[in-house]
Amino acid sequence: MNSDQLRKALAELKGQRTATFVLHGVPEPNTSLAVRNAMLVPDEPDHLIKLTDGQSIFILDAERVAYIRIGLQ
Repeated sequence: MNSDQLRKALAELKGQRTATFVLHGVPEPNTSLAVRNAMLVPDEPDHLIKLTDGQSIFILDAERVAYIRIGLQ
């Protein structure tokens, strides 16, 4: 998956869903990341994929994302 594809996949996140990412190429036990109330941060000059839960910002490496589960809280 590239950055543009990941950004499109996350575009529906409006702070009302949990996004759970399963990552590959990352040492155990850090192979998954869950972001509650996830919102995609608009594209910035650095073009990094950023999510926020309102308290923190999570920067994602699109090439390490194996799959994403988007669910209700």
